[in-house]
Amino acid sequence: MFDSKTLLITGGTGTFGNAVLRRFLNTGIKEIRVFSRDEKKQEEVRMHYNNPKIKSYIGDVRIYDSISSAMNGVDYVFHAAALKQVPSCEFYPLEALRTNALGAENTMNAAVACGVKRLIVLSTDKAVYPINAMGISKAMMEKLMVAKSRQISKSGTVLCGTRYGNVMASRGSVIPLFIQQIRAGKPLTITERKMTRFMMSIEDAVDLVLYAFKHGGQGDIFVQKAPSATIETLALAVKKVFNAKNPIEVIGTRHGEKQYETLLTREERSIAEDRGDYFRVRADNRDLNYNVFFSEGKKEITKLEDFDSNNARILNVDEMAKLLLSLDYIKTELKTFKSKS
Repeated sequence: MFDSKTLLITGGTGTFGNAVLRRFLNTGIKEIRVFSRDEKKQEEVRMHYNNPKIKSYIGDVRIYDSISSAMNGVDYVFHAAALKQVPSCEFYPLEALRTNALGAENTMNAAVACGVKRLIVLSTDKAVYPINAMGISKAMMEKLMVAKSRQISKSGTVLCGTRYGNVMASRGSVIPLFIQQIRAGKPLTITERKMTRFMMSIEDAVDLVLYAFKHGGQGDIFVQKAPSATIETLALAVKKVFNAKNPIEVIGTRHGEKQYETLLTREERSIAEDRGDYFRVRADNRDLNYNVFFSEGKKEITKLEDFDSNNARILNVDEMAKLLLSLDYIKTELKTFKSKS
């Protein structure tokens, strides 16, 4: 479906962008445009892959003309550009708004104006019942996507989204930190022993986006039924994989962190389509005729549960260790770890 097509990835030098490059460069795709504002990472991508299908675009999604100029001739867009670190967004909430919400608005407007066929926005579990600036800004991105999808003609750009939890071993995540602490002989620092998080590989994230690309309609949001684990289980599993004896130290929650995350609200679950490995949440396309609401409401939701990291399938230490061993990042780190021991 991507043969002879041009794909643009915003935030394309990050973990997700690199995973897409690995997945697509050896296919019949015509061109992959890597859009980001980091020229150093752009150079690293070019040097690492050395593939003429990759075209680097330096720019910022906060500036409409910047993203618009990169959009000409593009067939499809994966919008991954974002500020993702919860504490950073807490201290600089306006920056989170500018990138995560207004930047997405610029990207969608440019895609519609340039006749892009399909655009997928990447969201997060933190956008559900958000308590931090990162989640709030991503929730606004979702709302902007759904609102804009209502205004597009049937023949126009299809806008839809994905929502997923923690991507294991992604840049800035806790697994690389645990490995650094093991190497340094330091305690593994965790926030709360029973804090839970969804666990996904970067390949799972790419699969979810491709599923949304293939099956998504206007305003749809797709959610993977990911398993979860406590932070203590994750730390113990990393110790097991690396045969480490480091102690575990509880340091408490950081700015804006939740005890657990939610991927699907009970309200969304009441209208979601269960597709086996995924949920499909169709856009609420009712209009502003409030009179209708007095005679027409949603189905009963009081008996439903949110889909969160406390009621998902929770992995034990052995299951978590097995999942870690499936990651290329862990395999590489283990080789390096053994060679130095």
